Amino acid sequence: MEAGRFQEAYDAFWPAARSGNADAEELIGVMYALGLGVEQDYVRAFEWYLRSAMKGHPGAQSGIGWYYETGLGLPAPDLVRAYLWYRLSTIGGDPDAAISVEEVVKKMTPEEVAYAHELVDDYRVWMYPFR
Repeated sequence: MEAGRFQEAYDAFWPAARSGNADAEELIGVMYALGLGVEQDYVRAFEWYLRSAMKGHPGAQSGIGWYYETGLGLPAPDLVRAYLWYRLSTIGGDPDAAISVEEVVKKMTPEEVAYAHELVDDYRVWMYPFR
């Protein structure tokens, strides 16, 4: 993919992504998000990111946060869910996600932040039981 051979990259990632490999799923999501070797499709990008994010992939979790923050490919932005996914990404080890948490919280009400923390606690116990 880094060499710009997107069709080859897609062909290489596709079987692994279809088999549930979180890294490959995230990379397929990137390809759809940016239109690299495939037609740009924000909905499909979101779905591939989500598959990977639910397996604990921090990069995909941050991507899901961004989609919720911007509302791109979704009916509307959802700052509570954006915060949730950015925070999970931070817990998972993505250092850049902490900046996203700081930025999205500026747009939220105290009630939204409190609710987002409840959701983080719900996800954290099964996604990151030892963190």
